[in-house]
Amino acid sequence: MESEHVERFANLSARTDVALLALRIASGLAFFYHGAAILFGMFGGPGPECFAIDHRFPVALGYLIGLAQVASAIAMLVGAFVRLAAVALIVVMLGAIFLVHLPHGFDVSNGGVEYALAQLLIAFALLLMGAGSYSVASQLPAPLKGL
Repeated sequence: MESEHVERFANLSARTDVALLALRIASGLAFFYHGAAILFGMFGGPGPECFAIDHRFPVALGYLIGLAQVASAIAMLVGAFVRLAAVALIVVMLGAIFLVHLPHGFDVSNGGVEYALAQLLIAFALLLMGAGSYSVASQLPAPLKGL
């Protein structure tokens, strides 16, 4: 009976690690795309100055939002400092929801909160769970693993 419980736990743990990897890839790719569009003007994006002007933000905020997204995306993709990255992305998504998307309702096709809320919840899940075993974090010294 004991070995059955150990095996079930090992299977759950392995599935959890794969699920965390999938969430990190989904989050990392999306934030790299959007962050690079803001920070560098890649993928037809506005660049930080136009992004800030379009949203009536200070230009420095355009740079900070783009940098937060790109740096956090890289952290998510490699699986290092995932909790710190998740906090940064939660802040960015809260700003996006309340400053940009909420007046447009829920539907993403109308500029609503749907996508930003999904990304916020993915970041929150990663904040709670960490990077998982399939990550660079698993190779870091113990004091850094939890970041």
